[in-house]
Amino acid sequence: MTNTSPDRDVAPDFSGELLMKTRNLLLPMAMVFAIGAPACTTAQDAAMGDLEAVKEQFVGHYELVIYESFRPDGEVVDMNYVGRIMYDGHDNMSAIGMPKDLPARARESSERVQAGFAYWGKVSFDLPNGIVIHHVEGSPTRGSWPGVDNIRYFEFTDEGLLKLSLKNAEGQTTGTLTWRKIES
Repeated sequence: MTNTSPDRDVAPDFSGELLMKTRNLLLPMAMVFAIGAPACTTAQDAAMGDLEAVKEQFVGHYELVIYESFRPDGEVVDMNYVGRIMYDGHDNMSAIGMPKDLPARARESSERVQAGFAYWGKVSFDLPNGIVIHHVEGSPTRGSWPGVDNIRYFEFTDEGLLKLSLKNAEGQTTGTLTWRKIES
């Protein structure tokens, strides 16, 4: 490419006033980036560190301690379930649960008896809201669940239990599944 500027043979003026103006303009900008960038990186690193710590806390196999349903009238109902949930270190999960009396009900019936839940998928987190999201990839018991995000509000108790709560559109807790990590 040919430079057709009428000043093409004229050297730029880096003397005195132009040099000072350029330095006075660029120096504050450089300071902002030098000071601001590490602060942003530190905040991002902290958030990522928190996320990694939470993910690590989730990793493991759990057994269901209790599944409680909260009715609109305030009544708390023990759903009398057994179950397992698993989270691995690669953002995968699976969960399965059934009523404790399902085998007896099945023996007493000549028809196929089904109840409970079973599904698997990927996991992500919304830490500011205390949410773990189960991105359902498959479910042999709930045909409408694949492709759905199951939102669970999580809490780790002082006793080491994992509580996963479900909320309705109004934000009221409608159920809580409490899990205990199975030590290997």
